[in-house]
Amino acid sequence: MKSLKDYEKELSKCSKCGQCQIACPIYHITKNDCTVSRGKFMMLLGVTKGELKFTKNINKYLDMCLKCGKCSDFCPAGIDATEIITCAKHQYMKTTILGKIINFCQSRPVFSNLIKIAKFIFNHSKQNKKSASLKNNEKMTVMYFKGCVNQIFPNTDKHLIKIFKNSNIEIISPDFDCCGLPFLSEGNLNRFEQAAKSNIEKLNSDYDYLITDCASCESTLLSYKKYFDWNINTDKNVNWGDIIAAKNLKFKFDKPVKVTFHKPCHLKNDLFFEYIINNCKNVEYVKMKDYDTCCGFAGSFAIKNRQLSKEISKNKALNIQNTDADYVITSCPACILGLKLGLHQIKNNKAKVVSLLEFLSFANKIY
Repeated sequence: MKSLKDYEKELSKCSKCGQCQIACPIYHITKNDCTVSRGKFMMLLGVTKGELKFTKNINKYLDMCLKCGKCSDFCPAGIDATEIITCAKHQYMKTTILGKIINFCQSRPVFSNLIKIAKFIFNHSKQNKKSASLKNNEKMTVMYFKGCVNQIFPNTDKHLIKIFKNSNIEIISPDFDCCGLPFLSEGNLNRFEQAAKSNIEKLNSDYDYLITDCASCESTLLSYKKYFDWNINTDKNVNWGDIIAAKNLKFKFDKPVKVTFHKPCHLKNDLFFEYIINNCKNVEYVKMKDYDTCCGFAGSFAIKNRQLSKEISKNKALNIQNTDADYVITSCPACILGLKLGLHQIKNNKAKVVSLLEFLSFANKIY
């Protein structure tokens, strides 16, 4: 794992061009250069050169980051802001009492027990480790990475059974660790490495695709090769939308419905969505304004920056309302929460926020 000092050359590449200002949802609200990548880079470069001390104030601005990656997409120098901020968080948090408390709470025994407690509270029975649907299509074996949210609320299992009941797909779902994103966000790189190693060991088997229905989990799994010098094959990583599109499944709804789509920040490819919707009878798709901007939730960001989170989610909700959609579809459990919070703010009770799998399971006929 790199130290912040290792990024000094990368930080120096920033030309202060301001392209990150165009991309950053937080800067659009604050107009504060310290909240955008180039401002953070200037502070961190000062830290690496010994010109600045790593203070609580600098850490506060590091926490004002959605980890959406938009600034990196716009950056002419190709600087990966999320990776640098994560490393900086690690350097700061390991020296603080709060950091030690967070690291303890995120340790494997404590974190796994919190997940178990949440499962118990929501009274869900233990899910089968393997389920299979048989019939005519070409056989496919998929490794399903459920993610923490779907372990607590395992409704996706029944959606999958309904959607793929006529497909010859074997679904294998080992007892994975967390993808590691919560640990990355807090700079807990040791716990992140532990989770990544555990998950990669479980992937050492035969399967056609590694599937997620959480864009954040998918993005984090793909990021393993960025942080570790391991031989990791990411060519098989897709999401359920890609599989549904590849299978050319069709969905008939008896009553007309209008939908819109929120593209999660961590979802790199959303080409599957319109293809699937075109295979849905009686479904009208209305593309919302800024459909691919952040919902404002972003995990711990919503806790540490409550007002910023609320304003971003409210703007997203207003864009949803303008579509007059019956359903807002997305492919990230965290985004579902962020979108619901936004709609609650503007008192919109019409638009229902659902995952892609849940919406498709509403179909009266699947063939």
